[in-house]
Amino acid sequence: MKLSVVIICWNDLRVIRECLRSIFAGTQSADFEVIVSDNGSTDGSVQFIHENYPQVRVVENGANLGFAKGNNAGIRAAQGEFVLILNPDTIIHEGSLDKFISFAAQHPEAGAFGCRVLNLDGTYQVSARLFPTVRRFWISALYLHRLARFSSVFTFEEYEGWKGDRERQIDWQSGCCVMFRGSLLKSLEGFDEQFFYHFEEVDLCHRVWDAGFPILFTPEATITHLGGQSVNRFPIRFEIEKLRSRYRYFYKHYGQKGARQCRRLTIAAIRVRQTGYGIKALFKPTQGLQDRLKMYRVVARWNKALDPIRFVEKGEEPQLDPEGLTSAPSVTPARTTSNR
Repeated sequence: MKLSVVIICWNDLRVIRECLRSIFAGTQSADFEVIVSDNGSTDGSVQFIHENYPQVRVVENGANLGFAKGNNAGIRAAQGEFVLILNPDTIIHEGSLDKFISFAAQHPEAGAFGCRVLNLDGTYQVSARLFPTVRRFWISALYLHRLARFSSVFTFEEYEGWKGDRERQIDWQSGCCVMFRGSLLKSLEGFDEQFFYHFEEVDLCHRVWDAGFPILFTPEATITHLGGQSVNRFPIRFEIEKLRSRYRYFYKHYGQKGARQCRRLTIAAIRVRQTGYGIKALFKPTQGLQDRLKMYRVVARWNKALDPIRFVEKGEEPQLDPEGLTSAPSVTPARTTSNR
């Protein structure tokens, strides 16, 4: 088996239809399998896959395990030489998986691979980025990244002057579509499951580089990424989940000092944005702005009350309950089903 495509699904019936159609219709030469790791969908996603794509293997996790654990359940079932992690809200362009595999085969020195990602309107969507550091996040927190066009000193995460239009080495590729050499991925034990939402692929790509393998990008393989299908349903919850992962990442890669610096820059970033959006709301109040400001208030309270070291080491965090905010769901054993 040359390629295993692992797709995580959580009530994504609306988008996974087109994702699966594009894979099977547009892939001609590559020997591949598709594995859908379902995080407890209740919208008929699993039934649709069984009825319309019986060749797809479905791993039913029974609960929302998050991105890392959910994908790991699919990775464990994968048999391919290469493993493609793919979001359900993506559309694979004609022949792109064949080109992706061909590119990977030509670069045995690489451990992972990125591709060109487009928005629905055909514009470029940034998918390959620089690794986050304390310095780079301060640049973002203070909105100084806009000055990167004038000086690389202000670079945050994007490769200035590069729009995914040529091959290059990259630090990390977005988890919406990133491919790994299967043996390396399994030796690294997949994604670090302490990350529930965000930073999973950043951490994994960091470990690919640490293992001595570069990550290469090719524009020949192209996808369209719709983006944000689940996040907008619970904006406060997902914002705090993202921050939980950020603290874990900075602690893991930069130690206690990095985690404390992360808290300071996070609070500073929130204050800057509260000020800016607050002024905007005075002149043009909208429900969207009010919701955003409410989110910032909740997130600011959470961060101010947080001890980042005790959070990462002992799991202790402020006990806020802002409108549906919950901790990561508990893990239930996964079971694999197949209609083959």
